[in-house]
Parts: sequence; structure tokens; C-alpha cells
Amino acid sequence: MSKAEKTFEKIMSGQSDDNISFGDLCNLLDRLGFESRQQGTSHRIYQLGVAFANVQEGSAGKAKGYQVRQIRRHLRNLNVRP
Repeated sequence: MSKAEKTFEKIMSGQSDDNISFGDLCNLLDRLGFESRQQGTSHRIYQLGVAFANVQEGSAGKAKGYQVRQIRRHLRNLNVRP
């Protein structure tokens, strides 16, 4: 199982939203086909179809928990898998 697949499973389980690495989350979104619309600021904005995902690095290199929950909803609605 690849790192992206492990990150995907971790996100979809919903058990560790505050413990997802920001870099791993960005790599997963890239691999799933999300297009990076903005980089270089404190936020990264990804788009896939009509779905937008706004991610921001929190403390200790982790993604923010509420943003991980939003991304999980997008992934369920779009029915995408790595």
C-alpha cells in the first residue's frame, strides 16, 4: 500500500483528523487529480470539477482538522480513490 493510499484510508476513517501531515495531504490531493489553483501563500487551494479544497498548514506540520473533514466530504461526494 502506497503512502497516498495510507493517507487516504486515514482521512476516510475519520479517526485522526488532527494528525494528518500537511505534505501528505497535498500529495494525496495532487495524486487524486486535484488541480492546485494557488500556492506560495499560507493557503493552498485545490480544485477538482466544482469542488474546491482550501488547505492550510497548522502547527507541527499538520493539516488543520476541520479542513481534513471538509476534504473527506468532497472525496465521498466525488467518489474518488487513489
